[in-house]
Amino acid sequence: MSEDLREMLTDAAVREGDVVTGEVTAVDDHGVTVALPHGYEGHISPQELSAVPGTHPSDVVSVGSTVTAQVLKVDMESGHVTLSKRRAEQASAWERMQQLLESGEPIEVEIRDVVKGGLVADVGVRAFIPASLVDRHFVENLEQFKGQKLRAKVIEVDPQKNKLILSRRAVLEEESEARARKLFEELKPGDVIEGTVQRLTDFGAFVDVGGADGLVHISELSFSHVNHPSEVVREGDRVKVRVLRVDPEAGRISLSIKAALPEPWETYAHEFQPGDVVQGVVRRVVDFGAFVELRPGLEGLVHVSQISNEHVDKPSDVLQPGQEVTVRVLSVDPERKRISLSMRDSSQPRGGQGRGGRRDRRPTEPRNEGASGPTLGDLFGDLFK
Repeated sequence: MSEDLREMLTDAAVREGDVVTGEVTAVDDHGVTVALPHGYEGHISPQELSAVPGTHPSDVVSVGSTVTAQVLKVDMESGHVTLSKRRAEQASAWERMQQLLESGEPIEVEIRDVVKGGLVADVGVRAFIPASLVDRHFVENLEQFKGQKLRAKVIEVDPQKNKLILSRRAVLEEESEARARKLFEELKPGDVIEGTVQRLTDFGAFVDVGGADGLVHISELSFSHVNHPSEVVREGDRVKVRVLRVDPEAGRISLSIKAALPEPWETYAHEFQPGDVVQGVVRRVVDFGAFVELRPGLEGLVHVSQISNEHVDKPSDVLQPGQEVTVRVLSVDPERKRISLSMRDSSQPRGGQGRGGRRDRRPTEPRNEGASGPTLGDLFGDLFK
């Protein structure tokens, strides 16, 4: 080493432990070369670049960028300086993480690695996000987050154990709560909105309506009888719902899918007239008769006295849910939304409706004054017993 270089290095007084700043002049698999003031040339090995082991130098710095590092060793003979970016950042990083823990302010981090049990980021020190704190729901494939920038909160800081734990879920839950508060302020009963089915239960479906989940009770899924929500919707489906009730204090939203659909009476009732003979499906059997679905959501009642020409004690002795039957329309009451049906002598149209729900109207023949039609006793005799 020349006396001039030795004198220059001595005068510059670069000492081990100093924190210096320089410009990156080269990056390769072996590390980073840094041009320092006063003619020094520093080198940072891959191990001293990042708090995350295995990080490639090109993922941390690039030629022309400025880097701050701690002096680990100065070779006075060659003028070579060994540097560490990682150690220069550690002291200030721990201090900053402690401040973020106390303030609750989120931090943006870049995911450098995916390990068993979670994600790893470099914030000057190694930061770990456990898999259970990555999202509000279970995430099966964590690889999708590698290289992404995520917002997370500091939830544990322990410099002595080199332990720093972050939570992305805490940020997501905070954002979700803010959206929910806004949603509860804006939603009103009667509003028709779109949402996404999140999960199904035996009693209904939960639908995300943009910040909060509302419940569509099984009775509000369809105008037709539903045994299980999976018969109508699936998780991930986009659905249109009507808001029934909003309870901000309890955090509950009651929704209805069928209330957002056209009323079956408005859609189908005009198709049926007294005397029509139509096909239907038995949906419910009760003590006083059976409800037959004529169109989706449109049901009529076959009273027990109208099930058969023979006497019937219990409707369930003759009819079962799901059974297809032929019925004659006795009356249609739009105001009360009721249709009365009969299975007695319904095999042949009486100026009524044939197969497939199409009416087969026939010219009315002159009535024989001597002939007698069905009496009230014929139609409703059992009611008076």
